[in-house]
This record gives sequence, structure tokens and C-alpha cells, in this order.
Amino acid sequence: MDHGWIVTLADDEGRQLSIMDRDASAAVNPDVSIFVDDVHEALRRAIDAGAEIVHPLTEEHWGVTRFFYRDAGGSVINVGTHA
Repeated sequence: MDHGWIVTLADDEGRQLSIMDRDASAAVNPDVSIFVDDVHEALRRAIDAGAEIVHPLTEEHWGVTRFFYRDAGGSVINVGTHA
């Protein structure tokens, strides 16, 4: 997958590596991304834990629903799921 601002390489076993120069729809670039089965539940847990949400839950046009939070060490985590 190549969107111009992010390129994702994948193998037949489901492992992926993405390289990004800037995020197309967020004001901040994430440091790392994780994908979960239930992004709404992940957001609820992040809010309940008092995490700073730095990018709101967004349904992106490329088929991903995601949000970002800042962890205790200051890293920005992109949490998403494929539509």
C-alpha cells in the first residue's frame, strides 16, 4: 500500500511494516501504531485510564478507524482497526 505519505509492506503471514513521513489527517505524527479488534473499547479504556487523547476517533477514508493517545513517556500511540 502506498498513499504517498505512508507506505506499508506486508508478508503472507500478516506481518506489516509502515514507513511514514507525515500523517495525512492528524496534527501530530504517531510514534507507533497498534491495531485492535475493537477500537471503540480501546478508546473507552484509554479515556477511563486518564490518557490524553491527541487525535479523536476518526473513520479515515482509506478504511481505518483510529485515535491517538499520549502515553506516560510522551510517545503518541495510534490505535486503530481496519473497517
